[in-house]
Amino acid sequence: MRNRLAILTLFLSAAAGLHAQSGRISIEQDPEIGKLLQIYTQSNSEADFYTIQVGFGNYSFAEELKGDVEQEFPKWTAKIVFDSPTYRVQVGRFRERLEAEREFAEVRKKFPGALLLRPGDREN
Repeated sequence: MRNRLAILTLFLSAAAGLHAQSGRISIEQDPEIGKLLQIYTQSNSEADFYTIQVGFGNYSFAEELKGDVEQEFPKWTAKIVFDSPTYRVQVGRFRERLEAEREFAEVRKKFPGALLLRPGDREN
């Protein structure tokens, strides 16, 4: 009888403890962190990146080429850039030249006419 009472007491105290674990978390953030994130985002958007131009032509050709590039290289987003009078299909944003050259070698296997564009070679 004593064992049953001890087990029952242990069980009830454990059950009561489960309900007592609710609470509220409050996170205080320094207001300067928001400013730093904004500066970081702005500097990334204005930074020069290497990119790979896969090809160019009229709009329908560029759309088809963009689809082919996204299918062959799903880890990157291809984009169409209008540079009068043609539409250019570009892929990748590489900060380092070595990384850009490695990926460029892979792209050239599928798209032999691809070009590696250096920062300052184009306007985005």
